[in-house]
Amino acid sequence: MTRFAIALGSNQGARRDHLRRAVAEVDRLGSVEEVSALYETEPIGGPAQAPYLNAVVVLESMSQPRDLLAALHQIEAAHGRTRDMRWGPRTLDLDIVAMDGDPIRAPDLEIPHPRAAERRFVLEPLCDIWPDAMVGDGLTAAAAKAVVTDQEVVRLAASWLEDEPDP
Repeated sequence: MTRFAIALGSNQGARRDHLRRAVAEVDRLGSVEEVSALYETEPIGGPAQAPYLNAVVVLESMSQPRDLLAALHQIEAAHGRTRDMRWGPRTLDLDIVAMDGDPIRAPDLEIPHPRAAERRFVLEPLCDIWPDAMVGDGLTAAAAKAVVTDQEVVRLAASWLEDEPDP
């Protein structure tokens, strides 16, 4: 079994519902062991767009990283995700941001995610559940989070998987 940190984001439609359903769907790829608090953040880069809801889950899985990424892309597509604009709005975004084991550096997959250490919307929820996750060469999520203090994130709920309306 390998432990993976999967970042979840949504800024279109029923954002919380997309994330809730995604957690259940990701759980079918192994076992979701931890779920972070729910955060709201302003988008970074790309066109003007609505705020995101963000969270991170820790998944224990037998999947190979490339197979897991392909399965995550299928989940995104089932939620209406399109990939027609880089950093554009999306119904669901699922990224492998960290994992146990050696880093992977390939044209089609990089783990840790190449920008995870620069994004507080990833680091804040990741630190809730796996602060020692490696997000760069010798850099833990907790250490990286201490550097990105200029990015605002708002913690909305510690427990958010129950049925509540979107904020």
